[in-house]
Amino acid sequence: MINRSIKKFFTNSKINKIVLYLTYSDILLISSWGLISPIIAVFYTDYIPGGNLVTAGIASTIFFITRSLLQIPVAKYIDTIKGDNDNYKATLIGTFIVAIIPFLYMFVSSVTQLYLIEILYGIGSAVSTTGWLTIFTKHLDKDREGLEWSFYNTTTDLGSALTASIGGFIAYRMGFTNLFFVVGIINIIGFLFILLLKGSFLKTRPQKI
Repeated sequence: MINRSIKKFFTNSKINKIVLYLTYSDILLISSWGLISPIIAVFYTDYIPGGNLVTAGIASTIFFITRSLLQIPVAKYIDTIKGDNDNYKATLIGTFIVAIIPFLYMFVSSVTQLYLIEILYGIGSAVSTTGWLTIFTKHLDKDREGLEWSFYNTTTDLGSALTASIGGFIAYRMGFTNLFFVVGIINIIGFLFILLLKGSFLKTRPQKI
């Protein structure tokens, strides 16, 4: 029943294309990160020279502080520009930064490099989230807002649940380098859904207000 409802939702032509593509993108991005998140501390402690549990905690703190400090300034800036062009560009640029983070993890050789990557990750997340939320909220179909938000949350949560154990298996059998590569490729595919929306936004020059 649930599977039929989800299929009907994503194949319904009445649903806004922008909402669909943003949902497709996040299903891939969030699900792919679900491959890493449950076991990332193992990578920090066992595979980075000098890394330990403190390193894992600091890395997470750096990411969240960076994202938190930047979200409001980014939102204030894009709010000064009319239209969705700026929101789209923020989503595009931020999503691309987030998408390449797994590839950068493949080459980490020190705790300092890890912290710098977490700063970049926080920047990308702040920029993409600010633009994404604005676009998604504006383009929700009238009288279907609750349904579309619910399906977004349901599908992304299910994706994370399904991938949580798979990531551990891949890392155990193939190593973290291969796991990061797989996640990076899925991220890039998710980014392409954002890129496919280019024609819906980049038609007119935005004006500051």
